[in-house]
Amino acid sequence: MEKWFVAMKKADFQKISEKYHISPIVARLIRNREIVSEKEIDFYLNGTIADLYDGMLMKDMDKAVEILSEKIKAKEAIRVIGDYDIDGVNATYILKEGLTGLGADVDTDIPDRVKDGYGLNRMLIDRALEEGIDTIITCDNGIAAKEEIEYGKKRGLTILVTDHHEVPYVELGGEREYLLPPADAVVDPHRSDCPYPFKGLCGAAVAYKLIEALYNVMARDAEDVDYLMENVAIATVGDVMDLIGENRIFVKQGLEMLKRTKNEGLKALIACTGVPVEHLSAYHIGFILGPCINASGRLDTAKRALALLEAKTHREAVLLAEDLKALNDSRKEMTEKGVEQAVAQIEESELKNDKVLVVYLPDCHESIAGIIAGRIKERYYRPTFVLTKAEEGVKGSGRSIESYHMFEEMCKCRSLFTKFGGHKLAAGVSLKEEDIETFRKTINELADLSEEDLLMKVSIDMRLPFPYVTESLIEELKLLEPFGKGNTKPLFAEKELRVIHPRILGKNQNVLKCVLEDMQGNRIDAVYFGEVKACLRRMQEKARLSVTYYPSINEFRGEKTKQITIVNYQ
Repeated sequence: MEKWFVAMKKADFQKISEKYHISPIVARLIRNREIVSEKEIDFYLNGTIADLYDGMLMKDMDKAVEILSEKIKAKEAIRVIGDYDIDGVNATYILKEGLTGLGADVDTDIPDRVKDGYGLNRMLIDRALEEGIDTIITCDNGIAAKEEIEYGKKRGLTILVTDHHEVPYVELGGEREYLLPPADAVVDPHRSDCPYPFKGLCGAAVAYKLIEALYNVMARDAEDVDYLMENVAIATVGDVMDLIGENRIFVKQGLEMLKRTKNEGLKALIACTGVPVEHLSAYHIGFILGPCINASGRLDTAKRALALLEAKTHREAVLLAEDLKALNDSRKEMTEKGVEQAVAQIEESELKNDKVLVVYLPDCHESIAGIIAGRIKERYYRPTFVLTKAEEGVKGSGRSIESYHMFEEMCKCRSLFTKFGGHKLAAGVSLKEEDIETFRKTINELADLSEEDLLMKVSIDMRLPFPYVTESLIEELKLLEPFGKGNTKPLFAEKELRVIHPRILGKNQNVLKCVLEDMQGNRIDAVYFGEVKACLRRMQEKARLSVTYYPSINEFRGEKTKQITIVNYQ
């Protein structure tokens, strides 16, 4: 079920329009994205690299930079330990590249998803000690590795944490006690004592800030590492961070850099996936390039994705890129099978009555649990955990809805887990197999979710009659890009529409095309990419339809026509 509502944000749209030379429609769209003050509007429309905050504002950044500059000068062996997802791989690459550029003795290690699990562990620390490492830098992990870091520190390692995840805590007498790891420096904007103005950075962005600060302190031109912003952009989109504030600049600038990247691996991946370079967008990162990078950490080792970024020759890059694409194709098949099994389990049991879905798929590859959880969450609009059998006990991933803070809810029953971590909308967890049912019951008992919370909210920017859908408006909407989480594509609506000649097309029968006509006789071409058969049935049953949509220009054989993409219908 969906609940549609129109955003009714107030502002002087005419004034905004005149000041920033935009249409009142675009002024309204900007206001709907909670961009209110003149400073915010200017930052949103015109923000550049020069507007990014100084990384030295982060708590412990001064410590981290001081320690690293000394270690580099002393030629001490430094190891970067990242995570196996797109954010971790790019953060690892950024730190390795940046430190190498300063003459550091640096190498990398990334845990194996299955053998090692998430984050810093004793095995990784022991391996570093055996190989003569002096200093470990974590990226996209480490904030929850309190015991592991204690272990490493006792054995003489210098350990620096760079992370962007929430700091674990325990509730004591109604007060939160945050459990910071005892590292030599802990750089994480989510620290409660960190004054950094923007908290929404991904792990790769935090790593980039460290490298930038280090270059400044070591009297090197920080512009030498600007090219790494393309990796920050990939990680920001791929890790589904909000595309607001600094993230908007990182992605906007990074996408432009990607179009002319000198990175052999990225060039090869763009080519073999068929992404149109000149029109490269956040969508292509999120749904084509990113999944290929993630596939190596899911089904094999993330070191293969890192090798792609580090490829020095065109031939090596092409081989690695094709390998990652093939892995991702395999991942897609496995995902579809897992989703089918999860849906069957929910529909055939009492799970379908739960407010929080906990699905156990013992034979599912643990690496795709998060993707399946996301698909199930979208289908049922419920916070969802998908658990799989692991080498030790059970592992799983959670995906949440807007009204449910998954990490905080998990903190309330932390005693059930052997390991956990995450954000408001996503989490990872390990527990004993015999505790699955207890976890399911407990997390549901704790869930304070109303029926209203469990209705998918469709926020419509405005009603936009078809005559207002002009080529100039469609062109102007590009000012709002890049689109993604936190800065969604504008969503328009129109009602009482007659559907003309609906038909399903495409090799896979996954596209519905039709013409929509309003009450005044204005017509526009329309396409729909969801459950096309269900949509077609609805069109055939109803004389008039209401839709939400996004407009675009369709180019075919040199001819341009206006068209809308239907997003929702009723």
